[in-house]
Amino acid sequence: MRVVVNAAMSADGKLSTREREQVEISGPEDFERVDRLRADSDAVMVGVGTVVADDPSLTVDDPDLRAAREERGESANPARVVADSRIRTPPSSEVLDERADSYLLVTEAAPADFVAQMEESGATVVVAGEERVDLEAAFERLESEGIDQLMVEGGGELIFSLFESGLVDELSVFVGPTILGGRESPTLADGDGFVDGFPELTLETVQRLDGGVLLQYEVGQNS
Repeated sequence: MRVVVNAAMSADGKLSTREREQVEISGPEDFERVDRLRADSDAVMVGVGTVVADDPSLTVDDPDLRAAREERGESANPARVVADSRIRTPPSSEVLDERADSYLLVTEAAPADFVAQMEESGATVVVAGEERVDLEAAFERLESEGIDQLMVEGGGELIFSLFESGLVDELSVFVGPTILGGRESPTLADGDGFVDGFPELTLETVQRLDGGVLLQYEVGQNS
């Protein structure tokens, strides 16, 4: 399975404000690019923090792109995947609606009533790991479900965990022309941080968009 991380960040590397409020960092050109990337992916993934903060639908906006997916014999929208080690996904979340399949990645500590509630909401619950979601095991399950390309849209904790596990193949970052600042503002890769074993990135393309710049990297093995 190919894992593509996509994010928009300010010029100082922040994904949102210190209050975790979503900020419009990119513009229409980048929005169209992200929509095409979603349409080309089998599933779109976020961490539960993003679900709680923003309640995203993770669906394809352009009706022509949805129609093209259906012409290829696919569903109109890619599946949605939520990593939820902390068991915080609200049952009313947009990612659980009927517009696409949903997968909820949880740990063995997830209460049986929570799992039942998520399944009643239409999600396929994948149990992997004891205290934190075992992403490698969970991804094997997703791949067995026919997911060959997974797009990851955040947040910073999930992105760091994916890099830490050596699961990222491609990184696309739109760097917008703004400064957000803040010691507590989320960054592209939060988590514990690396002190060694740094991921190796190879810059493939640079493109000006919406007054900012899109950087696309291939990701190698951790050094």
